[in-house]
Amino acid sequence: MTNDATFDRALSASWLSTRWGVDTVRINAMRRAGELLAVRPPGTTDWRYPAWQFDAGGALRPEVRRVLDLARSRGLDGDGLNEFLQRRSGMTGRSRLLDELLAGRVDHVEAALSRG
Repeated sequence: MTNDATFDRALSASWLSTRWGVDTVRINAMRRAGELLAVRPPGTTDWRYPAWQFDAGGALRPEVRRVLDLARSRGLDGDGLNEFLQRRSGMTGRSRLLDELLAGRVDHVEAALSRG
């Protein structure tokens, strides 16, 4: 259930590598370890890193790190977490859990993630 906007505003490993001054091998290791969220557009083998997880300076946002850590402890991989974040935040309304995370309501997202 990954929406097209996830891919439209996503960065490549090579872009992150250049921005951070580290090898793409390190970027991919971080993805495999659950330290960065990455998704694959349908029909490709390339991993893309949604831009929303980074701050204006290109660093991983602290609230995203918290959610990634919790997701990893719950056995959720990147695709699973991305799908989870696309869910509606509540019974009514149109906001997604991702919208809540980006609005700084990380406790709400963590509580939902803990409930499964």
